[in-house]
Amino acid sequence: MRIEERLQKIEEEIGQAGNIPEEKRTELLELLAALRTEIAALPSIHDEEAHRIADYAEASALEATSGSGSPKLLEEALSGLTGPVEKFEVSHPELAAVLNRLAAVLANMGM
Repeated sequence: MRIEERLQKIEEEIGQAGNIPEEKRTELLELLAALRTEIAALPSIHDEEAHRIADYAEASALEATSGSGSPKLLEEALSGLTGPVEKFEVSHPELAAVLNRLAAVLANMGM
């Protein structure tokens, strides 16, 4: 699945999740839009990392918004989501910041 398709799927899941307060939903959708922009700006040499980021973003969002997600699975997904942060902190600081914010919001959604 292409990254754009994966991000659209995450947005749809968040939009349909009935257990997310509107303020958090808006924040998550804004962070996904920022993530989309940052991933699109990555040079093609980072395609593998971009796909990995999208995979972990999807897993994290699904675990955090499912209402019956496993805290252990969420923790693993968030770890995978924040893993690229160190790699990109210097070369792509905005991407690192978006990933940090996204992970923090998902982690604080009551899990």
